Amino acid sequence: MRAYLSLLRGNPNFRRLWLAQIVSELGDWFYTLAVYNLLLELTGSRAQSVGLAVVLQVLPSTLIAPTAGVVNDRISRKRVMITADVARFFIVLSMLLVRSPGMVWLVYPLLFLENLGAGFFEPAHSSVIPNIVPEGQVLGANALSSITWSFCLAIGAALGGVAAAWLGRDAVFVLNSVSFLWSAFLIGRMRFAEPHAEGLAPLCWRDLADFKPILEGFRYIRGERRLFATVFVKAGGGLLGANNVLLPILGERVFPVHAGGLDHSRGALLGMSMLMGARGAGALLGPIAAGRWARDQHARLRSGMLMGFLLAAAGYVSLGASGSFAVAVLAVIAAHAGTSTNWVFSSTLLQIYTEDRFRGRVFSAEYGLCMLTISASSYLAGVALDFGVAPRAFAVGLGFTMLFPALFWAVALRWTREAGNL
Repeated sequence: MRAYLSLLRGNPNFRRLWLAQIVSELGDWFYTLAVYNLLLELTGSRAQSVGLAVVLQVLPSTLIAPTAGVVNDRISRKRVMITADVARFFIVLSMLLVRSPGMVWLVYPLLFLENLGAGFFEPAHSSVIPNIVPEGQVLGANALSSITWSFCLAIGAALGGVAAAWLGRDAVFVLNSVSFLWSAFLIGRMRFAEPHAEGLAPLCWRDLADFKPILEGFRYIRGERRLFATVFVKAGGGLLGANNVLLPILGERVFPVHAGGLDHSRGALLGMSMLMGARGAGALLGPIAAGRWARDQHARLRSGMLMGFLLAAAGYVSLGASGSFAVAVLAVIAAHAGTSTNWVFSSTLLQIYTEDRFRGRVFSAEYGLCMLTISASSYLAGVALDFGVAPRAFAVGLGFTMLFPALFWAVALRWTREAGNL
């Protein structure tokens, strides 16, 4: 913790980026629960409605990834983040228009547009960290970002359920929209060099139809084995994206909270929030423990990701077999400790392996692949649960599915060693 505090005290740019992350992500988790609850209420508790919402929260990032990569490698990444935040302020505020089952269709295009903004923002966020943090502190910066995301999930999911239950969904939508403006203000106060954009001609609309920079980025990724393999790590973890549908359904159907005279709707909302909070707690603990073990040793970062996949698999098998809410919470914590560790370790290695002028395209490709697997697994989860697959059985199947990316990464470790690409 002393290292994290030292990084925040001594680096104003990273501190502002970190505060912007806290503000926007707390609002996001308040908002996500409110959207899922709105859909379940207005569609008659159909899991597919949540599955489609998750798809529209993640798939646009895959579709926009090639363009987002080129934009982030051609212009100021700081400007990209500010523009994305301001656009999302207006998009989220428009959720207030959804007042009845007849207006529920509007949720889906708004989620799509909001995620287009995230598709530009997230690669820019990952790409600027090596520009504002010395190489020896990159792992610490990524770990702190992941810990913060996890903390915001744990607190935001818990408080978001309470806020939506007692203040109403409209208040949650307003809070989240304002959080984007505050994030844009903090990022606007950052001052740092962006050498990737120096000496380049201004970006014009015609450049976005030019596929040469995109192909150049693909050739760059393919040309180095360790980079190529690491780009797919988050996509492997994205198979667990079905948890975005599974955990709300478990909260509603299996683990609703019956306390204080709450009706089923509000009890289900609190059950969802507690399981999502457990996901955040696991994601908080994983990088702290694993980062302390790995430190800056690249070999440990790589082998730690194999352990992360196996821990995720064991956690979801245990969740499906759990006989009590307490065991379910512990299983979710363990599983997401593994996936969060993989997120931090893969981000750190990509930032170290990648040249600055390609970083936007590399992180856009990685983020797009991750969002593709999350969207596919989330939608299939919604379909399966609506067709009668028991939530517990689905959790067990999801756990065994995570053995496939574990096997892929084990093969990749051997493949890179044989090439001397360590």
